[in-house]
Amino acid sequence: MANAKAIGIIAAIVVVAAIIGVAAMSAGANPVPTPASVESEKLAVVTSVAPITNIVRNVGGDRIQLTGLVPEGVNSHTFELAPSDSIAVGKADLVIINGLHLETDIERVAQAAGKPDLQILRLADSTITRDQWVFDFSFPEEGGDPNPHLWLNVAHAIKYAQLVRDKLVEMDPGNADYYRANADRYLALLQRLDQGIMASVQTIPAEQRKLLTYHDSWAYFAPRYGMKVIGAVQPSDFGEPTPQEVASIIDQIRQEKVPAIFASEVFQSKVVDQIAKEANVQVVETLRDDALPGNAGEPGHTYVGMMLENMRNMIVPLGGNVDALSDIDPADTYTGDL
Repeated sequence: MANAKAIGIIAAIVVVAAIIGVAAMSAGANPVPTPASVESEKLAVVTSVAPITNIVRNVGGDRIQLTGLVPEGVNSHTFELAPSDSIAVGKADLVIINGLHLETDIERVAQAAGKPDLQILRLADSTITRDQWVFDFSFPEEGGDPNPHLWLNVAHAIKYAQLVRDKLVEMDPGNADYYRANADRYLALLQRLDQGIMASVQTIPAEQRKLLTYHDSWAYFAPRYGMKVIGAVQPSDFGEPTPQEVASIIDQIRQEKVPAIFASEVFQSKVVDQIAKEANVQVVETLRDDALPGNAGEPGHTYVGMMLENMRNMIVPLGGNVDALSDIDPADTYTGDL
């Protein structure tokens, strides 16, 4: 009986609210927006990997409804959309992806959605030209897919943020000032990060500025900051290397006198330990390319936080220091006012 009474009261409140709303509208008044209606008025933006999602969040703030599709720690190269992900893409106003053939599944679903006003922003394709594509061990030219990891070069991440800002302003001009102000703060942080990485890499002895990683993610990072990628352990099929490939890598390590091999947060492999043991070098901390450190809501669970952790795990084992990065706050910079 108590439940029935409560339901009756709730129903009465709903009816009264409806009557008041109708009366207000008939009198020419604007109804007060509810949280649900405010949310529905926001641009629905869908993104792919976590670093891109975080860049978009720092520009769009709370004025967009943001959904990141690729879970952290999942291989983004072989990720397949779940049915719920496909629904999110179909309902989106804007799909923001890296491009360069990384998220073909997401692109296919977006193009098949049949939503005429759905826009797709391919960040990497708008950042570099085809002649700047990098092909390497894990992304051979004969495969046709270039290395897509532009965001590990902070100068490219800066361009990503600018592209996001311009697209949000274009699609939602009523919030243009908000997006621009957010972008200004975030771009200032990224510029400090870029300069700090440059200074930190310079502290590594010149002969040790070499990267041998498991996953081939650093092709665009290295030339920006004066590093050299001498190879990667993982082959282009994202499987395990053959014994012949392992032997070749060991020979290369000895020839190049590489001090360390860097592991991957996604592709865990005992082959790295085997190579390090036979080549008599150390395996150092994991380098992240699309998984943010810590837990959601923590200040360091950001793109900037990921890059700061990467630099600590990369530069220190190679003989340098990260003093130039010590005063950079990794926390998000967007404002949450509505």
